[in-house]
Amino acid sequence: METNRRGDLVINGLGSSNGGVFSRVTLNGSGTVNSDLECEELDCNGTGTLKGNVAANRTKVSGVFRFHGNLEGEKLKVDGTIKISDNLSVKSLMISGKANVEGRVKAEEVNLHGIFTVGEDCEAEKFKGKYRFTIGGLLNAEQIDVEIYGDCKAKEIGGETITVKPHKGSFIGTLFKPFYKTQLETEVIEGDQIVLENTVAKIVRGHRVSIGPNCHIGVVEYSDEFSQHKNSVVDDIQKV
Repeated sequence: METNRRGDLVINGLGSSNGGVFSRVTLNGSGTVNSDLECEELDCNGTGTLKGNVAANRTKVSGVFRFHGNLEGEKLKVDGTIKISDNLSVKSLMISGKANVEGRVKAEEVNLHGIFTVGEDCEAEKFKGKYRFTIGGLLNAEQIDVEIYGDCKAKEIGGETITVKPHKGSFIGTLFKPFYKTQLETEVIEGDQIVLENTVAKIVRGHRVSIGPNCHIGVVEYSDEFSQHKNSVVDDIQKV
């Protein structure tokens, strides 16, 4: 993105501005950008609203911000809370706080250490992380490797290698274990190599399928290898 001779936009405290093309945009306090914004770096602190589409190479959200349009760029890092009304398209997505995308998500790599909600499909090359997610459509990635905590959901899951395990490293999770349901719910899981724990699914299809503890699967279809833990239920097993 060309940024030579571009100025900066800084909003401190309570303020608003029209959008435009900038080098760096910093929102501190309670700031509002009223139209489309294009910049190299976007730093969001405090609370604020961006009412147009945003194109930023690097975006960092440390407060509570609402994006009313699309957000696209190279990197998005969320340490606070972000809500995007339309679609998100970035190469790198890192979530340590809470992110809610009402439309679609497309990324090369998703690293989740917080709470992630997507209204439609989520597509990535790598989807890795810990904690909780809800995907309204298809979660599709070449590599899916997650440690879930609490109730996680996706309508469908597809990929090459898919690994789902419960997150075991949290003191809070251990302390309140009787009160929390750590479980992934989905209709269909389809991939090459699949390893599942704490999963409820109607259909699981893969070349090599391992059903670990605390799973309830309706139908497993496999072509090469299959194994099942004694503490899981599979209603129907089919070699295809």
